[in-house]
Amino acid sequence: MAQITIYLPDAVEKKVRKAAKARGKSVSRWIAERVVEQVEGAWSKEVLAAAGAFPDFPDLTEIRKGYGRDARREKLG
Repeated sequence: MAQITIYLPDAVEKKVRKAAKARGKSVSRWIAERVVEQVEGAWSKEVLAAAGAFPDFPDLTEIRKGYGRDARREKLG
């Protein structure tokens, strides 16, 4: 695994340490996970855990009910 040195303002470093501690992770691991999320476009574990958390959430058919038919799309080119 590669190592990278980063420089953070003191106030940001304190927030990073607090966030890492709150999740029971080292600062290095916490930062690495944030970087991976950004470069891979990954959803956070918290967002993924929320998927399906609302059993009474309407499905797409229910949401679209009453909107009528879509308008015809114009052809391009």
